[in-house]
Amino acid sequence: MKTFLKYSFFALVSSLAILVSCTKEVKIDIPGYKEQLVVDGFIETGSPAFVLLSKTNNIYAGTNIQNYIDGFISGATVIVSDGTITDTLLEVCTNNLPQGTEETVAGLLGLSVDQILASPICFYVSDQITGEVGKTYSLKIINGGKTYEAQSTILAPKQLDSLYWKPEASLPNFGFSWAKLTDAPQGGNAYKWEVKYVSSPGFSKPFNPFTDDRFYNGLSFDFAYENPMSFNDPNVTDEQRGYYKLGDTIVVKFSTLGQKEFQFYEKKYNQIYSAGNPFATPVNVPSNISNGALGIWTAFSPTFDTLICLP
Repeated sequence: MKTFLKYSFFALVSSLAILVSCTKEVKIDIPGYKEQLVVDGFIETGSPAFVLLSKTNNIYAGTNIQNYIDGFISGATVIVSDGTITDTLLEVCTNNLPQGTEETVAGLLGLSVDQILASPICFYVSDQITGEVGKTYSLKIINGGKTYEAQSTILAPKQLDSLYWKPEASLPNFGFSWAKLTDAPQGGNAYKWEVKYVSSPGFSKPFNPFTDDRFYNGLSFDFAYENPMSFNDPNVTDEQRGYYKLGDTIVVKFSTLGQKEFQFYEKKYNQIYSAGNPFATPVNVPSNISNGALGIWTAFSPTFDTLICLP
């Protein structure tokens, strides 16, 4: 027995020595912070071009609303062309907005009215060009001695077949908004869903507002979306969140967009939803902006439907 214990002890020591001798120090060089331009620009049918510019933030910098606001860029030259008209966009700042537009602009920026009035944010808007179906719009940005460019085309709009409200069995006075869509037979169609109450100034996006037809190409089908406004409504109970209530009147904005632009939004939302998950697959968000900028320039073609939430 003593011989066995002695042998086991020496075997253990030898194994540990081998493991220690095989250990190798691994050094990982983490790239330093490099500031990049971030573009959030779009044009849609019947509306002027809108461009918001910001800069990337150091991952080790503090995370707060002021750092977010300080990241927006003013003083750039932003040009949009439809092939016939070339327009240098006007720079507009939130401390000098036309009266009555504050809520709409706050919705576009994802901030409250108080926040945009307290810390002015500047964006760029066209006063000569509005979106038209079939036209390709070129974007050029000159900032910090560099030039960035992108293009996007307004595709033909797609109307929903129908729009209806259906109550939940467990909550008969509450339900989702439902729609029927017949997708065109050619592949690569992509869509965005937005919604608002008829009395609201701006549209809201549901949990995942973008989809394409890779799984339903050429099919007719019904689908539902939740009520995104309910999640910030203090008058709604937890049981009722995500639903529209009986008698609500809403406006649905259903837009088409290009496949390349859709790829940006799909990857962006995947990245947002997987943030902090150590087991998630890393996501590289593509961009259609040249010269190393991040973000997207998108042409949308919307249709609008009004729904009164009645059975």
